[in-house]
Amino acid sequence: MNSEIKNFILIVLDSFRQDHVSYYNRGKQVFENVSACKTPNLDEFARENLVFHNVYPSGLPTIPVRYELLTGMFSLPYRPWQPLLPYPKDITAADILSRRGYVCGLITDTYHLFKPDMNFHRSFHCFEWIRGQEYDAYMSSPPKRKIENYVNENYPEEWRRLVAKYLANTDNFESEEDYFPAKVFSKVIEWLKKNRVYDHVFLWVDCFDPHEPWDPPSRFDVYTNPSYKGPRIILPMGGYAEEWATKEQIDYIRGLYAGEASFVDHCIGKLFKALEELGYYEDSVIVVTADHGHPLADHGKFLKGSDRMYNELLKIPFLMHIPGYEHKDIDALVQFPDVLPTVLEILGLKSETRCMQGWSFMEVLEGAREEHRKYIISGYHEAMDRCIRSKEWSFIKRPEGQPDELYNLIEDPKEKNNLIDERRDIAMQLASYYGSYFFKAGRPLSVKGLQGRYETM
Repeated sequence: MNSEIKNFILIVLDSFRQDHVSYYNRGKQVFENVSACKTPNLDEFARENLVFHNVYPSGLPTIPVRYELLTGMFSLPYRPWQPLLPYPKDITAADILSRRGYVCGLITDTYHLFKPDMNFHRSFHCFEWIRGQEYDAYMSSPPKRKIENYVNENYPEEWRRLVAKYLANTDNFESEEDYFPAKVFSKVIEWLKKNRVYDHVFLWVDCFDPHEPWDPPSRFDVYTNPSYKGPRIILPMGGYAEEWATKEQIDYIRGLYAGEASFVDHCIGKLFKALEELGYYEDSVIVVTADHGHPLADHGKFLKGSDRMYNELLKIPFLMHIPGYEHKDIDALVQFPDVLPTVLEILGLKSETRCMQGWSFMEVLEGAREEHRKYIISGYHEAMDRCIRSKEWSFIKRPEGQPDELYNLIEDPKEKNNLIDERRDIAMQLASYYGSYFFKAGRPLSVKGLQGRYETM
């Protein structure tokens, strides 16, 4: 590898759908009444670098994904949402690189990371927490703004309390610079400038947006209907959206998400400019990704959940800058545990990857082969639902009493036409790729005329 590659910069965005990065979506509308989300800065970065179309999380959501990215290990089916275990039970990128002479920094507003004992800041020489996101225990005073302006008549008290916590945490916002993505990337740029003196750095940037609540600054709130007169519903509830929101309100919430995503793009654009000015493009591996997407009632429900194993949750942007590599679109199947082994190999530290479960996709980058994995599996550790995918097919194994699902991802990317009864051979084949320990319990495949169990159970 290029001996001039000295640094690793990992940028994780939270809940950023792949189809809301316009490079991936070619500027098309995702929803009929909501304009296509514009992401000019991510688009420019994509056009100049490596663009992956099929990188997937394994274990979901927030914390299991970060465990996979930081350790090169699978969280599914082994562990739920939990803190890092004491070294050397869990060994992270910061553990490895700090011992190799890298100066390691973590800058984040993802408040789950700095809850007591989570330990994800271990081995970092510097870590900065930006407080107040979502339900962070930041402000105890009641909000100054009226909650009624942010919910509809169907919101129960527990959901009103959640909205109130976010409003209290953000009551002091006066300008765009006060919003969380702006704070995160401003701190990142400052850190990069001050630490440019070191020979090797590892920086983990973890930006919680565009995670809900969706409350973009007015300049970016351009995807909602300007004639809308209802409440500013910044936090959608779970359950089927049509049961608690009107069609107009659903479109409005989707527009707020697009505005939030567009604002994140604006803020990360400042970082891209700084990286270029400071020379990091010349000597750094830079990864830009999201932990997962976010359902926007595509299949009836907002918010993440174990029963929402569709493209809107699983498909994420994954962009990679490697000095000396030209732009290329890559459709090989990759999972998050594969990322760290690949980056360490690029940095000349392949020996550190021997016991990792992830596989380096270095040969794909070099053009020695086009494919990496034949199939992937995703799901929540605690749940029964599992999604097994190839590049063409997606099989969703459901709990007892619920019909399984099978979709052709090429012909039906919105996953509306369940082919489980027509192509049970495909479902059986995908199900056979993973042993029974990946599933909470074996059960009959819910297709007509089939009485047996999966081959592997």
